[in-house]
Amino acid sequence: MTALVLFSGGQDSTTCLAWALARFERVETIGFDYRQRHRVELDQRSIIRSEIVKLDPQWAARLGDDHLLDLGILGEISATAMTRDIAIIADEKGLPNTFVPGRNLMFFTLAAAVAFRRGLRHLIGGMCETDYSGYPDCRDDTLKAMQVALNLGMEKNFVVETPLMWLDKGDTWRLAETLGGKALVELVIEATHSCYLGERSRKWDWGYGCGACPACQLRAGGWKKYRAEKV
Repeated sequence: MTALVLFSGGQDSTTCLAWALARFERVETIGFDYRQRHRVELDQRSIIRSEIVKLDPQWAARLGDDHLLDLGILGEISATAMTRDIAIIADEKGLPNTFVPGRNLMFFTLAAAVAFRRGLRHLIGGMCETDYSGYPDCRDDTLKAMQVALNLGMEKNFVVETPLMWLDKGDTWRLAETLGGKALVELVIEATHSCYLGERSRKWDWGYGCGACPACQLRAGGWKKYRAEKV
């Protein structure tokens, strides 16, 4: 009953962290600095970790170490809107240039290496096929294949968990409330970061961001759906 959460500091990974803390006896977190344009998300990670344990005494007892890995090479070899100051557009196939090739595959490989050393079995990520923006490395088939490869390559029995895989953003807001009540929803609003441009000077009902990038639009749309269902 041990888990390692891929924890970026965003809405989805924070919800996954709460999900893990509600289920596993020991939970550690891992983040990656790949020179992302929105590196402000990394600054939010420690804030979220320090605040989320205040929501439940069991969560405080279960949350273990954090690991932040330098993955600058990924930023160097990527020419994307997530790692360069360029406009966000889609190619002829509809794949947005916010897609960082190999990112989630590298994340899970390195997370598994850390989990191997730390004795952690479950690898938890916030990937979602419902709202995955066309990213092929967020698909359920990709991550199931990744689990097979990791277990074959490391002679382990890792379980890749994706609790948000079939949820839309409205469902993700609802899951946060189910896990941690209004306090967790408020923590997601105040502390998490999703905006691709790294904008935190403007606050909306759903949190901080530019309000126009795909990540902000997705988060805002989910918030609107979540709030409408509560009326």
